[in-house]
Amino acid sequence: MAWLLCAVCLLAGFALLGAQMLRQLRTRLLIARRLQGQLAREERLGDWLHWLGSSKLGLRLQRLDGETQALLDRVGWRRSRQRALFAAFQLGLPLLAVGLALVFQHGLIGAWVGHWLVLPMCALGVGYLLPKRFLAVAAARRQQRIAQEVSLLIPLLRILFETGLTVEQALRVLSQEGRTLLPEISEELRLVLQRVDSGMALASELEKTAGLLAVDELVDTCVILRQLLVQGSGAMKSLQGLKTLLDDRRLTRLQERVSKMSAKMSAVMMVFLFPALLIVLAGPGLTALARALGS
Repeated sequence: MAWLLCAVCLLAGFALLGAQMLRQLRTRLLIARRLQGQLAREERLGDWLHWLGSSKLGLRLQRLDGETQALLDRVGWRRSRQRALFAAFQLGLPLLAVGLALVFQHGLIGAWVGHWLVLPMCALGVGYLLPKRFLAVAAARRQQRIAQEVSLLIPLLRILFETGLTVEQALRVLSQEGRTLLPEISEELRLVLQRVDSGMALASELEKTAGLLAVDELVDTCVILRQLLVQGSGAMKSLQGLKTLLDDRRLTRLQERVSKMSAKMSAVMMVFLFPALLIVLAGPGLTALARALGS
């Protein structure tokens, strides 16, 4: 048994060593291809999507739809390449949906008969609206995560202010050291501080970022930080009041969720437990009545 365990361990070690060597070899091959100007399949697909999104039609689509731009800002896709990729998906998915609808309709019916444009037009509309709906869901979830992180951001800011740090220094500490506790807010703070290093004002950049994200808790926090930048002091009480308000809001939301959950559980009990209870209580009487009528 011991020899078998040793053999298994040695085999696992050789397998891990071989996998590591294959990974290093693949990395070297990719680097050599990249230096020679050859792109991998994933990079070719990304470049093709970037070209499609950066075309005239893709740029016109990005300018026309302002709601999509706002959703991309809330998700965090603010670079031109990211916006071009989404525009490529928004252009390519309707065409793919129309092609699949035509193939499906031709294979289902066997010939182009009747109103054959109905299914392709429906596929075109669904393919155009589906990426935007997914983007809206992703933006809403990121807003919820940011709102939850704000309740932790305020105590950290108070601790940093009490140690004697300024607003900019505290934000730099949070952007560098708070990636584990505040992943979303630390990323936004990093972008804000990059623009500040390039010569922009911190107060205006905080206001702009809060407006793009459209999270009420973050907007109120940025207002207090701007007040602290202008006045220099007197914002600790405001931060404490905002923290208390956010805790009250969170408690109210939890109470609402608990009340809704209890109502849903009552409906589940009525659907599943009431028939069984009715069978147990009324079953003997109904069987006795059936026997009496049968006799």
